[in-house]
Amino acid sequence: MSNIPLRRFRNIGIAAHIDSGKTTVTERILFYTGVSHKIGEVHEGETVTDWMEQERERGITITSAAVSCQWNDHQINVIDTPGHVDFTIEVGRSLRVLDGVVAVFCGVGCVQPQSETVWRQTNRYKVPRIIFVNKLDRIGADYFKAVDDINKKLSGANAVAMQIPVGSSEDFKSIIDVLSNKMATFSEGDKGSVVTFDEVPEEYKEKVAELYAKIVEKACDVDEKLADKFLNEQEITVEEIKAAVRKGTVERKIMPAFCGSAFKNKGIQPLLDAVIDYLPSPLDVPPIEGESLTTHLMETRAADPNAPLSGLVFKVMTDPFVGILAFVRVYSGTLKAGSYVYNSTKCIKERVSRLVRFHANKRDDVSELKAGDIGGIVGLKDPMTGDTICDESRPILLEKIDVPVPVISSSVEPKSKADYEKMCIGLRKLIQEDPSFHFTFDKETGQTVIKGMGELHLEIMVDRLKREHKVEVSQGRLQVAYKETIRKTVEAEGKFIRQSGGRGQYGHVWITFEPLERGKGFIFENKIVGGTVPREYIPGVEKGLLEAINNGVIAGYPVVDVKASLTDGSYHDVDSSEIAFQVAASLAFKEGIAKADPVLLEPIMKVEVETPEDYMGDVMGDLNSRRGRILGMEDRLGAQIIAAEVPLAEMFGYSTELRSMSKGRASYTMEFECYREAPKHVQEQIASSQK
Repeated sequence: MSNIPLRRFRNIGIAAHIDSGKTTVTERILFYTGVSHKIGEVHEGETVTDWMEQERERGITITSAAVSCQWNDHQINVIDTPGHVDFTIEVGRSLRVLDGVVAVFCGVGCVQPQSETVWRQTNRYKVPRIIFVNKLDRIGADYFKAVDDINKKLSGANAVAMQIPVGSSEDFKSIIDVLSNKMATFSEGDKGSVVTFDEVPEEYKEKVAELYAKIVEKACDVDEKLADKFLNEQEITVEEIKAAVRKGTVERKIMPAFCGSAFKNKGIQPLLDAVIDYLPSPLDVPPIEGESLTTHLMETRAADPNAPLSGLVFKVMTDPFVGILAFVRVYSGTLKAGSYVYNSTKCIKERVSRLVRFHANKRDDVSELKAGDIGGIVGLKDPMTGDTICDESRPILLEKIDVPVPVISSSVEPKSKADYEKMCIGLRKLIQEDPSFHFTFDKETGQTVIKGMGELHLEIMVDRLKREHKVEVSQGRLQVAYKETIRKTVEAEGKFIRQSGGRGQYGHVWITFEPLERGKGFIFENKIVGGTVPREYIPGVEKGLLEAINNGVIAGYPVVDVKASLTDGSYHDVDSSEIAFQVAASLAFKEGIAKADPVLLEPIMKVEVETPEDYMGDVMGDLNSRRGRILGMEDRLGAQIIAAEVPLAEMFGYSTELRSMSKGRASYTMEFECYREAPKHVQEQIASSQK
C-alpha cells in the first residue's frame, strides 16, 4: 500500500441527508473493491460502517466510519457520515479532513433540508464534490429533475449530468455514459459485479448528443485551451474533456452528476471510476495552512512525505481493546509508529505506540502513515477533536474544527449512588468522542445535566452509557438551552472591600459592557492605562467575568455576545489580591448586565413538514400555534412541503402530534437555525418559572 504514489490517493466522504442511501452506497463500494465479501444491508442490520448497536437497530448512521479500499491501482479512504441533523458535528469534522465528497441525493426526494445543511458545510470547508443520484429504482425517481433541483436550490451548485438512466422505477436497468458513448448493464446474478458495455440504443442517441454538447460547454468555461480548440473547430478528445471537467471539479466550479441504485447494485462501479477521474488527490488541493508557533505567522505545509510532520485529530473513539483511538489526517511529513509527536494544541510531547488503518470497527496495524493518508493513533494520552500533531522542531497549529452549540438539555441520575463515579467517567469519555455533547454539575439542584443537539442525540448518549459503560441512568425532562444577552452599552462599578482584623480584601473596577452581534460569544478587553489596576490582577478580573457569565440576571442562563472592557479601578498596596478583583468583577457584571436592557435568547429550529394535501390546513394551523413562522410551501410529487421556523421549546412531542393529526401520513425534519430574542411574555414566563 505504501508503494501507491500520493497522486493516486483519494480521501473522500459520502455525505447527504438522512435516508438517501449513503451507507448502502458505502457498502457497495466495499463489496466491489474487495474489502468485504458479503454485501451488508442497512435494513438487515449487517452493514460494515454502521457497526454500533444503536445504528443497526435504528437503521441510521450515528458516527462517521473510516474505511480504506483500492480501485484501479488507487488508494481510496472513504468516510461514511451521518445524515441526521443531531449528528452534524460528525459531518463537519469529517469534511474538514477530506479532499472530496460524493454528495448522495435521493432520486425521489431530490434536495431536502438536511441536503442544504451538508451542502453549506461542504461550501464552508471548500470541498470539491461529485453528485450521485440514488434510488432510481423507486417509483417517481427522476435523475434529471434531481440535477435541476440541485442547481436551483443549493448555493454555488453547478451540477452537470454525465449519464443517462435507461428505464425508470422498476424497469431501471442500464446507464449510458455520455462521454464514452457506451451503455453499461449490471449483471443480476452476482450482485452487479459484472458490467457489460454495449452500443447506445437508437432512441437515446439524440439525448446523448445534447448532453455531450452541454458537458463540452461546461468544460470550455473552465479551460481556456479547450475553449480555443472548440472555437477553432479543432477535434477535442474525451481525455481532454475529462481533464477539463476534473479541473472544474477541483476548483469547485463544476459538480459532475452520476446516477444509479445502490440497493439494486447498479451504477457503483462507474461512480468509483468517477471518484478517480474527477475528485482531487491530496496534491490537487491547496496545502494546509496553520500558525507557526515559532514565528507566529501563517505557514503552509505541502502534501509531501519529506516535509515536517503536521496532522489533525478529527475524531476520538474509546475502544475496549486499545483504549483511546485518535483518527488522524496526516497533511505533511510521515508519522511513524513508536515515534514521538508534539501536540501543539495542548503543548505536550506524546508517544505514538501504534498506527492503524481503518476498516470501520476492524483495523490493521501499519508502520507509518504518510502525507495525505488517514489512519488511527493508539497511545495519545488525552486527545481531543481538533488537536494538531506535528514535529516538535517545527511546531504548527492548524485551524480547529467548528463545534456547534448544544440546544437541548436534560438531567441524568444513576439508578444507584454507587454508579455515580462510573457515570461521570462514562460521560467524560462520550465528551471526548463527541465535542457537541456537554455535561455539567448543577450545584444548586445537585443534578448532572447533559446537553446536546436534539432529542435523538441525548437519547443515543443515554443508551451508550447503559450499553458501553454499563451504567443504568434515569433521564429527566428535556429542557431548552436558553441564553441571555444585552441590548445597550453600560458602564458599571464593582467594589469589594472587607476589613477583618488582620489583612483585608480590596478590589475595585469599572467595566464597560457592550452588545456584540449574534454568535460572537464573550470578549474581554483590558483598557487600563497608567496602572490603576496592576497587571497581576487583570487575570482575576477576567476570571471573575468568565464565572459570572454562566448565570444571567433574567433566569440564570449563560450570557453571550457581550464585550466587557476593563477601563478603570483602584487598588490597595496591602489588601488587594487576585481573588478580591475576581469578586469585584462579578459584582460589576451583575450590576452592569441588569442595567444593559437584558434579553432572553431562544433556539429557533428550521422545520420542514411533508404532508398530504388533505392535512395541510391542520399542519399549518398547528405550526402557527407553536409560534412558528411559515417560510414557504412547495408541491413535491403530490405531497405538500411546508418550510417554517419554530422555537425549539414549542417542538417537544411534535412527532406524536403530527402522527395523530395526519393519521401517520406526514413526516418532518428539524435542524437548529439560530438564536433569537424571545417574546416578552415568554421571557416573563421563563423568568417566573426559574424563581
